[in-house]
Amino acid sequence: MKRYILAITGASGSIFGVRLTEELLKVSKVHLVISSNTFPIIKDETGIDWTDKSQKSEKTEDRIRKYFKTERLFFYEDKQMDAPIASGSFKTDGMLVVPCSMKTLSGIANGYANNLIERAADVVIKEGRHLLLSPREMPFSAIHLENMLKLARLGVKIAPPVPAFYHQPKNLDDIVNFIVGKILDSFGIEHSLFKRWGS
Repeated sequence: MKRYILAITGASGSIFGVRLTEELLKVSKVHLVISSNTFPIIKDETGIDWTDKSQKSEKTEDRIRKYFKTERLFFYEDKQMDAPIASGSFKTDGMLVVPCSMKTLSGIANGYANNLIERAADVVIKEGRHLLLSPREMPFSAIHLENMLKLARLGVKIAPPVPAFYHQPKNLDDIVNFIVGKILDSFGIEHSLFKRWGS
């Protein structure tokens, strides 16, 4: 079974990361990293609270696994620099950062490796594995674009969550599914999240 690293950072659009986790878990093991400042964003934008303090005995990883109803998910905090995904000797089939904040984009582009997300991305680049970033910002500044170009020249896929309308979406879920489906397409992962052009 394949295994992917998925990072959800503190940009708006956490629903894309949550939905992508659901899809990846259907076909693979997922090593999930969520930046610490992202949990309030996930709660605010989706209503999902993975830091519920009322259940003190339950770890965050257990709450996340329970939500996705799987044992194939492994969760790490962004400060957990001794995690397996911080080493190139831990083989994966690639990494996705969805959504990707401009801070994380900059850290990856400049090899800063200040937290586990940036370190894992740095490892994926140095090992020549697949890396996809879904930068969530608008408009992009020249700094943002230069960082994206730098990474694209290294073979990193840059996939902003831009919707299309040829599949005639009926609701927000259809738009989310289209974007997540396009991200899965970039990794060659089969899905049936949207109607393809000409089908």
